[in-house]
Amino acid sequence: MKNLYRHYIWLISLLIVSCNNTEKKEEAVSQIPNYQDVPYIQDLSIKYNAEESELLQVQMDRNGVIQVLSSEGLLRTHDGQFLYPGTLLKDKTYRPLTDKNISGLTLYKNQFVYLDDKAVFSNAWAGSLYLLHDLPKAKLLTAGDNFNFLISDGKALQFLSKDKPSWKSKIDDELIAIRYQAANNIFWILGEHSISSFDASNNTLKTIQQVQKLTSFALLEDKLVLGTSNGYFELDAITGKQIGAIQNKLPANQITTIETINGELWFGSNEGAFKLREDGKFDYYYGKRWLPSNDVKRISAGNDGSVLVLTDAGLGHIIFKEMTLYDKALYYENQVRNRHIRLGFNATLVDMDNGNFDSGRLSDSDNDGLWTTMYLAGEVFRYAVTKSEDALQNCIESMEAMERLFSINPVPGFPSRSFERSGYIEKLHDPDRWQHTNNPEWDWKSTTSSDEAIGHIFAYGVMAELMENDLKDRAITLIDTLMSHVVRNDMYMIDFDGKPTTWGKWNPEYVNARPKMVGDRKVNSSNIIAMLQTAYHFTGKEKYREKAFDLMDNHGYLENLMRPMKEVAPAPEDADDWSKMLSESWNHSDDEMYFVGYWGLYNYAFNDSLKSKFKASIINHWEAERPEKEGAWNIMTALTGTAEFDLNEAVWYLKEHPLDMVAWDVKNSHRKDIELIEPNFREQTTKEVLPPDERRIQRHNGNMFTLDGGGNGKEEYSAGDIWLLPYWMGRYLGVISAPQP
Repeated sequence: MKNLYRHYIWLISLLIVSCNNTEKKEEAVSQIPNYQDVPYIQDLSIKYNAEESELLQVQMDRNGVIQVLSSEGLLRTHDGQFLYPGTLLKDKTYRPLTDKNISGLTLYKNQFVYLDDKAVFSNAWAGSLYLLHDLPKAKLLTAGDNFNFLISDGKALQFLSKDKPSWKSKIDDELIAIRYQAANNIFWILGEHSISSFDASNNTLKTIQQVQKLTSFALLEDKLVLGTSNGYFELDAITGKQIGAIQNKLPANQITTIETINGELWFGSNEGAFKLREDGKFDYYYGKRWLPSNDVKRISAGNDGSVLVLTDAGLGHIIFKEMTLYDKALYYENQVRNRHIRLGFNATLVDMDNGNFDSGRLSDSDNDGLWTTMYLAGEVFRYAVTKSEDALQNCIESMEAMERLFSINPVPGFPSRSFERSGYIEKLHDPDRWQHTNNPEWDWKSTTSSDEAIGHIFAYGVMAELMENDLKDRAITLIDTLMSHVVRNDMYMIDFDGKPTTWGKWNPEYVNARPKMVGDRKVNSSNIIAMLQTAYHFTGKEKYREKAFDLMDNHGYLENLMRPMKEVAPAPEDADDWSKMLSESWNHSDDEMYFVGYWGLYNYAFNDSLKSKFKASIINHWEAERPEKEGAWNIMTALTGTAEFDLNEAVWYLKEHPLDMVAWDVKNSHRKDIELIEPNFREQTTKEVLPPDERRIQRHNGNMFTLDGGGNGKEEYSAGDIWLLPYWMGRYLGVISAPQP
């Protein structure tokens, strides 16, 4: 009985310990944040270009028909899809309208109402609306209630109604806009230096003179929002008194039009359109990513929640679409496969004519290997999460390209930068780097760099870790092939000429020749230890382990890679010229190399002590990168298991990234709503980074604080490395959920 009793006690104790351990594991897992991928609102733009005519007004009726009033009459949208612009053509739908001198366009009960030199009329209501007026040069038209309308020719006003007598008056000002306030049955009239109100119930007209020259206005609850050439201000609609100071810390201060849409203020300017958010900041729509031109004439609401932005060159139809991050990923997957695969590489489409994909060509790149390995790793993560046959086939095709980088040149274990069919060398990037092969059909690109090498090892490590088919063995073979070349050649990559490439150098004589504050000393040390650890983990060959510990113990590589980021700085005056060149400013390509290498540095650390050190180094780097809100760096930091890696900012990056990946020109340096900071080593220009859809399209190795730039619509970047890698890595690490209903 005592033995049985002791056995029971032992069993109960074991269960308690087991439960406690399970609770601790569950608690540890629960500490890692997870974004639930529920639908959010994604904006995109369909653009319609116009022939040379003055564009005046735009409206969408209850049927979704869009009409634009121009100096040449009524226009309507033709064709037009996202990324494929349409045009504005003369509207011949209703022939009698083409003979009328239409000068005004508005909506009443979501039906088109027109103004010409004789009447206010409509084709709705069986054409029964036809109100004659006495202002042959009338150009302003606004609908009130009960089929009431107020029109103006810029000086005189006339009130028209189906049920009430006509009313006329004049205002001593140049009138530029009319608005109707339904709650009070009041028409508000904007002059260049006045605000007037017309009470339709008793035909009372009141005028308040304004000092500022006014350009536009809108109604927002009981306020009038008045635009000027230097910002906007608000008036109390009841008292007529100004509310607060003029607002001129805007994306653009020269206001051309204001509209209230779904309770939000939209502004047009001579430098794009912008919307005031609840937090007091602005969503800025600048450039051909969003608009045919930046000179905005009118803004109006679509009946489907969209926004119509009329410019001097056409119409930007901004659509707000509900989607999940997974939906966005599927869109980008199609974008990559449709336009960005060159011989299995993840490539850029270049030489486009103003964003026209059909006019572009696939380009080679110095970094074909790097951009492809980042895409390849993302597809491996996708396959690990979804078991998608499509993802598997993508991996196979990119892996074939990566393998051929090694086999197409005569140097054992040396990966080419790229390859292409022969006869085009003079048309390719850096023609002096290209070499002929023994096959007259093909050429290969030499001078491979360290960022290519770390990309190779990252992708092959991910593949070897997560694949269970022959791709796993092929990945391990390439890891061993590349790292055998490096170790055999005294920690250099040796090119076809028997010399080290400019950047493929991890030998202590080169690495430690740099002063300690120069970033190359730290990044090269971090990368090579990650590469050697990955090679040892998957091959078990002692030469990789021995070399890594030799570098860490005898050549200071552990100290190099653990050096805090705050110590990275310009080289001193007495340093060599190469070190000074390397440290002129913060190197964002180095950031990419670090984070791509962290997969092997952390996951395959030789022991727990090193793993703990490497985690501290990764988090120290992430802390330095936090202002950029870089989606990839935040999600890659999550691989350490830390609970704090700015998941919200990573999701922000993924959501705010534009669906349009064309390298349109953008400009932000003129904005008054951003806070500029003093020039600095990191080249951070503003206190807070702008959203990706307000910046130029760029890869992860670019400075996220660059305010202006782009490619004038000549290139489209691939989402393969830019967006799909962080998304699918986030899915694999469990910090982003599958799509939720």
